[in-house]
Amino acid sequence: MTESACISVIRGDGIGIDVTEATLAIVDKAVEKAGLPALAYEAIRAGAGYYAETGNDIEPGGEERAGATDAIFLGAIGLPSVRHADGTEISPHLRLRDRFGLYAGVRPVKAYPNAPQRLADPRAANIDMVILRESTEGLFYSAAAHGRSEIIGDTEVRETLRITRDVTERLMHFGFNYAQKRKERGYPGKFTCVDKANVFPSMAFFRKIYDEIAPDYPDVETGYNYVDAQALNLIRNPWDFDVMVMENMFGDILSDLAGGLVGGMGMAACAEIGDEVGLFQPAHGSAPDIMGQDKANPLAAILSGALMLDYLAERAGNEAYADAAKLIDDAVQSGFEQNRLRPMEFGGDMGTKAVTNELLDLIGS
Repeated sequence: MTESACISVIRGDGIGIDVTEATLAIVDKAVEKAGLPALAYEAIRAGAGYYAETGNDIEPGGEERAGATDAIFLGAIGLPSVRHADGTEISPHLRLRDRFGLYAGVRPVKAYPNAPQRLADPRAANIDMVILRESTEGLFYSAAAHGRSEIIGDTEVRETLRITRDVTERLMHFGFNYAQKRKERGYPGKFTCVDKANVFPSMAFFRKIYDEIAPDYPDVETGYNYVDAQALNLIRNPWDFDVMVMENMFGDILSDLAGGLVGGMGMAACAEIGDEVGLFQPAHGSAPDIMGQDKANPLAAILSGALMLDYLAERAGNEAYADAAKLIDDAVQSGFEQNRLRPMEFGGDMGTKAVTNELLDLIGS
């Protein structure tokens, strides 16, 4: 009999609490439907609210406990009104990325029928691509959570953009493998390197490593784009791209832009994967203005839950978890096709609970 997987759950702040509850309900239903034992959950307190109460951004021992489970699910972190003395927000999740080496930030971008499409071109209805964001280095190496900035009195601040061979090689192998798997499933499988290699030596180094690894994957089509041109092309011809790899800050910005093409951040799922640990979260913020009002779109979190189940399938070598993930993905797809999913975020009449209940019905039917 398959052993039950254990998931660390950090509900966090704002709507993170709402969308986490929705996700766990959907994941539990899919796991049951796939014939798997129920997942075990270990709650860990963290975030701005916890910081306001205790002065700590995560409970004592929380990081260690999170890393010891089979996966981590995070709702959302941060409250604009709760900040460190330097003005930065509370962000223990950045430290989790750093501590556990979660270098592969997977950001799927998929258009659904009856969801808003911001581009008039009919080809926008078929957008289905992935942004692969390196999540531990780049400009985020100097993020406030790490204390690596050089602060010179009140006159200057210097940040370090870091690119290392070790992390970048692992990222590129991950990306080429990911593109290869997508090609096997009928996608183009093109893998585009997005950088600013014409200006920064760090980015030229990033591209150099991409070029060194590309020959190991001769069946994967390669391509290049400077990040400014990529931003333009995500508006002009996003359907020409499949998987794109980029530095941390570039990925942070372009994944939000891409999310806007397919409705908004309420559809922005995210997996952050390292060699030993995987963390899954919606890419949106905590939206405290609508917390607890049954208005949040839970689909980004729910789709992140599906990514988590895919990760468990690979980690445990058990395809039943992949079957459970597919149940969720198919329910979201058919829910939009049948106009049964109408989130308030898109001007619809369905709040968090209604969307969740509709998906439970779709999975169960």
